Amino acid sequence: MKIEGLGPLVAEHPFFAGMDPAALEIVVGCCANEVFKPGAYLYRQGEPADKFYLVRDGLVAIEIYVPGRPPIAVETVEAGEIIGWSWLTPPFKWSNDARAADTVRAISIDGACLRTKMENDRTLGYEIYKRFMPIMARRLLQNRIRIVELATEPGGGE
Repeated sequence: MKIEGLGPLVAEHPFFAGMDPAALEIVVGCCANEVFKPGAYLYRQGEPADKFYLVRDGLVAIEIYVPGRPPIAVETVEAGEIIGWSWLTPPFKWSNDARAADTVRAISIDGACLRTKMENDRTLGYEIYKRFMPIMARRLLQNRIRIVELATEPGGGE
């Protein structure tokens, strides 16, 4: 597959809406197409966080591990959204699991590749962080709300 073919797919994803075409071209150099079958993990808690994903099609369940219980889905990510920010900060380890709820088509972006490009181009780095921060804040709030809901369900606090 030619990397140029990913340019339009990346450019049309809402996460990159309005990004400078030259900056977008730099990002595309770190991209690959991926497909996950239902039940497949995009990543697992504790493993190296070396990518993030632009979800193009399908649903991804973000799950947390709770000892003695099945995994708890704290959020569902769908087409047009992104998943994964642990590649941004050391120790670059996933803090949860992400599992395909159905067939998921995504573009993965190599975190080490993009971090290097962001170090070399601080304007690009600022642009990426500026796009990630609202998503991170929203998801942290959603996770907090979900944890409170689970704790207040009958049997949830035991």
